[in-house]
Amino acid sequence: MTNNTIQRNSGTLPHRLLRRQWIGSIALASLLTPRLFAQSSGAIAPRAKRVIWLTQAGAPSQLDLFDYKPGLATQFDKDLPDSVRGQQRLTGMTSGQKRFPVAPSLFSFQQHGQSGMWLSELLPYTAKFADDLCLIKTLHTEAINHDPAMTLLQTGHSFGGRPSFGAWVSYGLGSENADLPTFVVMISRPSGPTNAQPLHERMWGSGFLPTKYQGVRFSSGKDPVLYLSNPPGMTLDRRRAMLNDVASLNQLAYSELQDPEIQARIEQYELAFRMQSAVPELADLSHERASVFDRYGPESKKPGTYAANCILARRLAERGVRFIQLYHRGWDQHNDLPKGIRSQCYDTDQPTAALLGELKERGMLEDTLVIWGGEFGRTVYSQGVLTPNNYGRDHHPRCYSIWMAGAGVRGGTVFGETDDFSYNIVRDPVHIHDLNATALHLLGVDHTRLVHRFQGRDYRLTDVHGQVVKEILL
Repeated sequence: MTNNTIQRNSGTLPHRLLRRQWIGSIALASLLTPRLFAQSSGAIAPRAKRVIWLTQAGAPSQLDLFDYKPGLATQFDKDLPDSVRGQQRLTGMTSGQKRFPVAPSLFSFQQHGQSGMWLSELLPYTAKFADDLCLIKTLHTEAINHDPAMTLLQTGHSFGGRPSFGAWVSYGLGSENADLPTFVVMISRPSGPTNAQPLHERMWGSGFLPTKYQGVRFSSGKDPVLYLSNPPGMTLDRRRAMLNDVASLNQLAYSELQDPEIQARIEQYELAFRMQSAVPELADLSHERASVFDRYGPESKKPGTYAANCILARRLAERGVRFIQLYHRGWDQHNDLPKGIRSQCYDTDQPTAALLGELKERGMLEDTLVIWGGEFGRTVYSQGVLTPNNYGRDHHPRCYSIWMAGAGVRGGTVFGETDDFSYNIVRDPVHIHDLNATALHLLGVDHTRLVHRFQGRDYRLTDVHGQVVKEILL
């Protein structure tokens, strides 16, 4: 361990106890006195206290939302030039097509705000915040199918087993509210009929980090967190007494085995006990004003919808939760895209803008980093039959659009440029690792220094890659 590396170690053998206690004392100091630790390690002054990541699972079409290509109107049903596609991979869903006909977007675009940002007619509410958004048009990834692409986006690697972004943040920065999880996850389904790809728990898992850093999923049922409520007949005092006894047994096991997972289990039991009081109050939206529900849209009173989850995201942020991740499924429009994307934007556009508006009005956007986007983009060519009013789009990892807002991000900015077909990057590419490095930078963390040693190797979220995109920062 060096003075300029935030590094923690795993290991369970008793003879490593003193070494582990020394490392643990440094880690504890970094959490209890972060400013002192930041000075000694050369860390970055944080602009963000928390992250709200609005994950649009299934891959929204950049061509129909953000990447305006008016010249495609003259290319309708023409074959995509071989010089554009080159030798790039295709999915099995379109590799057998005899043609790759260009499908211009059916939707109109307009310029918005003082920045003149071009946005689709499908995003009228988000467009009101154009001058707060930094639109990145050149995000790219290696993965071409949903599961590895989402895993790469969330964990920095396309194979499972690595900690998620939220787990790394929880591990590195700790909690601001002892009564709530540091990392909360919510998932919403689309309101319309559509293809919703599955999401696996590894997307918000802790990987090889202690399990206390994994995301805690909130549900829309009677119990926001499963198994948190006491069963019938169990009083709070009896629950407290039982936890005390279990903690004593676990402490005996920890003293003998020095397994950090035992300590993590003790801490999680204690957090769950505190959450029994904090979570029901948090999840109860009945005291929100009618004007709030009007602002978030007609779906906001329905538990589990994206709109209701956006309200909960604001409430979580107010209570100091460090990392809040909303997943909205159903953006996988291989066919009948115009109908499907309209439905998805109905679900997400107004609530997203309402969340931005509330954060801004409450002075919280200044230290809250908001990220909106999916795991890859969509092809300019149509999957299946192309007609003047209908088309589908296949997966496209070579370039796609996301946006960021708040917490030191340069609003009203469009970064990067794609070619005339939104198929290749012309200028300023941004890899997933670069996105993650930039988000950590805004949280005051150097992505090269947040390190965990596992099975003899040092790991980090960005692996051995990643550069902070300084051009988009204030």
